[in-house]
Amino acid sequence: MEHLLAARSQMGMSLAFHILFATIGVSLPLMMTVAEWRWRASGDDSYLWLARQWSKGAGILFAVGAVSGTVLSFELGLLWPRFMQYAGAIIGMPFSLEGFAFFTEAIFLGIYLYGWNRVPEWLHLASGGMVAISGLLSTLFVTAANGWMNTPAGFRIEHGQFVDIHPFAAMFNPAAIPEGIHMALAAYCAGGFATAGIHAWLMLRRGFNHFDSNAIKIALAIGGMAVLLQSVSGDALARMVASRQPMKLASLEGQFQTERSAPLRIGGIPFSRERVTKYAIEIPDGLSLLAFHSPHALIQGLEEEPEADWPDVRIVHICFQVMVGCGMILCAIAILSSILQWKSREALKTKWYLRILMFLSPLGFIALEAGWMVTELGRQPWIIYHLMRTRDAVTSMPNLNLTFSAMTALYILLGVITLWLLAHHVITLPERSDQKFREVTE
Repeated sequence: MEHLLAARSQMGMSLAFHILFATIGVSLPLMMTVAEWRWRASGDDSYLWLARQWSKGAGILFAVGAVSGTVLSFELGLLWPRFMQYAGAIIGMPFSLEGFAFFTEAIFLGIYLYGWNRVPEWLHLASGGMVAISGLLSTLFVTAANGWMNTPAGFRIEHGQFVDIHPFAAMFNPAAIPEGIHMALAAYCAGGFATAGIHAWLMLRRGFNHFDSNAIKIALAIGGMAVLLQSVSGDALARMVASRQPMKLASLEGQFQTERSAPLRIGGIPFSRERVTKYAIEIPDGLSLLAFHSPHALIQGLEEEPEADWPDVRIVHICFQVMVGCGMILCAIAILSSILQWKSREALKTKWYLRILMFLSPLGFIALEAGWMVTELGRQPWIIYHLMRTRDAVTSMPNLNLTFSAMTALYILLGVITLWLLAHHVITLPERSDQKFREVTE
């Protein structure tokens, strides 16, 4: 494998792994805290069991996220030394604050896990809330650093050097807030629907019970609200991309020519050599309307830049379509769930509805991974947009193929162990043989 491709593959594989488990680690503490709050408010023991089971999952995922996140921080320096040489002084602040959020999360997670009946009730519940908040802050700080790579700000360049550095301006770059909110909502959406799907599957196996029923209600409330808000967040992010990264927007939509009243394309396959996107359903004026809230707005096409500066348009466009498609399906499920719950309290006893939740539960993670690929691949060939090319930042260290192979094997092993731990200590409990579980089973 070519040197640059090996480095990008290793970084991409590490991010793809980390993002899966880190995002569940963001959403699960919120569900855990809501479950404990419901238990203290209602006295229903099924909520207590949920809080205990989900707290075990939060502990496991926190450990896995810490390991994979540490590996990523080392890889930034090892694989992209020139990037860290120039960017380290500028985006060091969000990384440092992410470290403080991480330590805060660790402290309060420890109190939560080992504080049952040892600390006051209010402190235990507040600890769960702090775990959820610090996990959210970690996401926002890390995404702010990535946002800077897309919309660099907070410095000047003199004689090829970054000078007059303003860390706050860099951290609050134009992409930081819209990208951070979009990422956080994606985490709640993916975690919520995945959890609802798992408990739908458990309910199909062991029959209706309050444990799985309450789990689905909490997970769908969080995941459903997140996916509906995601449409607003996506609109704000798309308008930021249109104004700050017009070539990325052109790649997302397979827009080769600069034109007013550009159509919105659903599906289709871009052909870069012919500079056309075929087989798409086109909505007249749709892209101009969504990007600038004007049906006659000018959309810059890829033809505005040399073809050598284009990302892989076909992959970026397809990933974007996958992300949007998954999001639309989950929006429909969120609305359907609200209607069913409003019209009848018996919806969770309906097998066809539970099967829908079960089969569609991976869509949040598929959308999450596709969206992250859009963000990263859509910025190429730049590691810092329009300032530093990825090929100029890569290490000269030899044998990257070996480290890529070793890290892939390690991540596969870590993933299998994590799934085994979750399956045996979180998902399958409490057992049907548990007397108290049977007492709340109808």
